[in-house]
Amino acid sequence: MFWDALTLQLGYNASLVAIGAALLGVSAGVTGTFLFLRKRALVSDAISHATLPGVCLAFMLLVAFGGDGRNLLGLLAGSALSAWVGLLCMNWLTHHTRLAEDAAIGAVLSVFFGFGIVLLTVIQTMGVGRQAGLEGFLLGSTAGMLWADALVIALGGAATLVLVMILRRPMTMVAFDPEYAAARGLPVHRIDLAMMGLVMAVTVVGLKIVGLILIVALLIIPAVTARFWTERSDRVVLLAGIAGGVSGYVGAALSASAPNLPTGPIIVLVSFALFALSLLLAPVRGVLAAVLRHLRFQRRVHIRQGLLALAQGQKIYEPLTLRLLKRAGLARADGVATEAGKARAAKALRDEKRWEIVRADQAHEATAALYHGLRDIETVLTRDQIAEIDRQIGGPQGVMA
Repeated sequence: MFWDALTLQLGYNASLVAIGAALLGVSAGVTGTFLFLRKRALVSDAISHATLPGVCLAFMLLVAFGGDGRNLLGLLAGSALSAWVGLLCMNWLTHHTRLAEDAAIGAVLSVFFGFGIVLLTVIQTMGVGRQAGLEGFLLGSTAGMLWADALVIALGGAATLVLVMILRRPMTMVAFDPEYAAARGLPVHRIDLAMMGLVMAVTVVGLKIVGLILIVALLIIPAVTARFWTERSDRVVLLAGIAGGVSGYVGAALSASAPNLPTGPIIVLVSFALFALSLLLAPVRGVLAAVLRHLRFQRRVHIRQGLLALAQGQKIYEPLTLRLLKRAGLARADGVATEAGKARAAKALRDEKRWEIVRADQAHEATAALYHGLRDIETVLTRDQIAEIDRQIGGPQGVMA
């Protein structure tokens, strides 16, 4: 059944939800990347919670004028207006009072969300018979999604994606170095507002599928996931869009194959699964790569210390050191150095003496700063420099292998 959902063979509604969720995931991942790079992830939380009063007020106005209170376009328009007011309040508190941004976010988030809950309670007592399902905007609800709903979500996500691509360069510059961007003549405050506006657009579009409480996860988790795999901002944007799209599509398919599972939370859990895999398996920044680097470093330390001990005729008592030396063909099981081990041990001892000369010579101060006990001296000095150091040490010269 899950395969049928993945291949869009589970029905019209399931296909609409999967495609809409994928488009939302792509736009959320790409947009959230700039928010993540700007280190303003919590702003999306304030914006998402600020949409609730707008949803409730739009519902009440639609009902008061005799319309369908659950008209998606009207509810999204109300949520967008409310979110924009919340964003302006947060910016005003940040720039015109002594409140830090996190305090302003907390104030806007709590006040707007509290007001929204009050309005939601009032709506439940109105008795108009059309408020059922309005709570779905909290955690998302895709049951009974219509073609018009899916079209609104798809067009909104696509428009947001186009705007992000247009504003990508100035937003990237502001995200990494706002002072430099200001020096280049860019209107940093306006670009920040544009960035927040795009986040608001994604939040509003995603209310129907993910809900206002969980949309922040779809904005931030794909960007964090992508960051594990690359150092370049353009690739982070691309990978975040892919991660968001995959999360939306697979999460919607999982939800469709098990109808009792809510779509929004499943999408977020799939996104987290991609994050966990990246955390563990990313080739440079992942946990596994860090463990392997530590093991390689530990191996180098043990071999280096073992070679120095062999060069000085000391007995090796550490089992791991002896095992590593034996595995590398540098020592026998009884701790006696092989021919290759004797040569490597002599080289290691010679290098230690060379480093002592380098570290004591102020002319080599920059080179000495690179010493950490494992660096080969040939990587920082020329052959002529090493030969000069060997003349100061005395004894055999030219031990370079």
